[in-house]
Amino acid sequence: MAEKMLVIDDEDIVLESCRKIFTAEGFDVVTTNSPQEGLKLISDSSFDVVLCDWKMPGFEGMDVVEEVDRRSPDSTIVMISGYPSVGRATEAMKRGAMDYLAKPFSPEEIILTVKKAVRRKITQEKKALGRFERIVKNIQFPVPSIEDKAPQTIAETVAKSVGVKKTTSPWLSVVVLGILAGAYIGFGGLLSTTVTFDMAKSFGIGFTKFLGGSVFSVGLMLVVIAGAELFTGNNLMVTSTLAREIGFGTMVNRWVVVYITNFIGSIILALLFFFSGLWKTGGGALGAAAVKIAYNKVGLGFGEAMVRAIGCNWLVCLAVWMALASRQTVGKIFAIFFPIMAFVAIGFEHCVANMYFIPAGIFLHTWAGIPGPEGVNPNILGWGSFFVRNLIPVTIGNLIGGGVFVGMSYWGAYLKPFNQ
Repeated sequence: MAEKMLVIDDEDIVLESCRKIFTAEGFDVVTTNSPQEGLKLISDSSFDVVLCDWKMPGFEGMDVVEEVDRRSPDSTIVMISGYPSVGRATEAMKRGAMDYLAKPFSPEEIILTVKKAVRRKITQEKKALGRFERIVKNIQFPVPSIEDKAPQTIAETVAKSVGVKKTTSPWLSVVVLGILAGAYIGFGGLLSTTVTFDMAKSFGIGFTKFLGGSVFSVGLMLVVIAGAELFTGNNLMVTSTLAREIGFGTMVNRWVVVYITNFIGSIILALLFFFSGLWKTGGGALGAAAVKIAYNKVGLGFGEAMVRAIGCNWLVCLAVWMALASRQTVGKIFAIFFPIMAFVAIGFEHCVANMYFIPAGIFLHTWAGIPGPEGVNPNILGWGSFFVRNLIPVTIGNLIGGGVFVGMSYWGAYLKPFNQ
C-alpha cells in the first residue's frame, strides 16, 4: 500500500510540483492550498508525511504544524518556507516538524529532505526538538536543511523553479514588483551620487568609485531581499527557456512588462529627487553632479555603451545567482555586495540604473536650468538621445551579459548534459 502524503501550501505551482515529484516516488499525494481544509483532512484520514508552508493567507504555518502534530502525532512533518532562518527552523522543530526546507528547492532537495525526516521520525523518540537542541549546543551551524546550495543546484533551481514561478505570477504582482525594482535601483543610484558627488577632489577617483559602488549595492539588496522584479536579473530566465520549462514567447512577454514597470519606478524616483529639492545640497553641487553623470552616459558611443553593459549584467546576474545559493539574509548581502560594487567601480552600464540617472539629469537640466559640463554639447541631453544613445545599446548589452554569459553558460555547464 502506497504511503500517503498531504501538501499544504498557498502556491499552486508548489502543490503541483510536489504532487508530480512524490507521485513518481510512490506516494499517494493529496494537496490543498487551505490550512483549514488540511487540518480537516488530517482529522478524517491519516498521512505518513505532511509538507506544510510556513506562511499562508489567514493562517501561520507554525500553528498548522503544531495542530498537525497534535492531531496526528505519527505523521512526519516537514516545514517549507520562502523566508528561511535558523530561528524559524528552531520554532518549526519545537512545534513538531522533523525538518525544514527553504524555497525555492529542486526535486532532489525535497526528496532528500523528506527521506531524512522519515528516517529521523523512526529513529528518534523525541522527534526533532532533542536533535536541534544538540545542534545548537554544539554550535554546528548551519543545520543540514539550510546549507548553502552548490552551483549545480542553483542552476536547477533557476531553471525549474525560479524562472517558472516568474511566468506564473499574477500580472498585478509583476507590475507592482517591477515598479518597486525600478525605484529600488534608483535609491541605489541616488545614494551613490549623494555619497560621492564631492569626494574625488579629496580622496581620488579610484576610492570614490569604490565607495560609490559599495553604497549602490543597496539597490540590488532591496530587490533580492525585500522582493521585486528586475529586468536585468530576469535575464536569467533564459536558463528556464533552454531547459524547456517555459516558452520563449512567455519569457519575452514578462521581460517587456518588467522592463516597462522598471522604467516607471525609476522615473518616480527621479521625480522624487527633483521635487524634494535634495539636489540643492552643497549649494547645488549634488544636482550638478547628477547632470554631469547623465551627460557622460549619453555621450558614450553605441559600441562603448553596449560593451560596458555586457560586463555590467554579467556581474549583476552573478550577484543574483550567488544570492540564490545562500539560505540566510547575511549571506545574500555578501553575495550581492561584491559583484555590484565591482560593476559600478569599474564603470559598467546598467539599463535600469540609467532609467534613473539620465531622467534625473534631464529634469535638473530642463526644469532647474543646471548646465552641463564645460566643453560638452548642451543639446545631447534629451529624451531622444537617452533612448537612442544609451538605453538601447545598454539594454542589448545587458541581455548579452546576463542571458549569454551567465544563463546560457551555466545551463551548458550543468543542465545541457542531462538533456542529451
